Amino acid sequence: MQARVQWNGKMGFVGISGSNHAVVMDVSPDHGGDGAAASPMEMVLMGLAGCSGIDVVSIVQKRRLDLRRMEIFLDAERAEEHPRVFTKINLKFVFEGEGLTEKPLQDAVRLSMEKYCSVAGMLSKTASIDWSIEIL
Repeated sequence: MQARVQWNGKMGFVGISGSNHAVVMDVSPDHGGDGAAASPMEMVLMGLAGCSGIDVVSIVQKRRLDLRRMEIFLDAERAEEHPRVFTKINLKFVFEGEGLTEKPLQDAVRLSMEKYCSVAGMLSKTASIDWSIEIL
């Protein structure tokens, strides 16, 4: 896997993945940026949700559950000292669909967070990761 990141001359960057997809990163004006995009640490959080989301949807589809919508909300805390790693992350998986029940959805999230999601595996080295589900 490869990627490159190009500096914009201020405190922003454009990352280009090995598959040639671009993503913009920036920081807030109080840190010298324009605040025009997500920060690199916000990107890590979104990466966690995307990684786990892919796992969960795959598991739910294999179980032939009628999932119509899923949203993942994240809340995280960071260390006070540098490097300011994540120390606590909470994910809330919100599901909507016909006939959904708690047990198979909890099983899908648990499998993702404990076995399949590489991002969760990395972040769990510095952060406690908690999760919950809600069915609408």
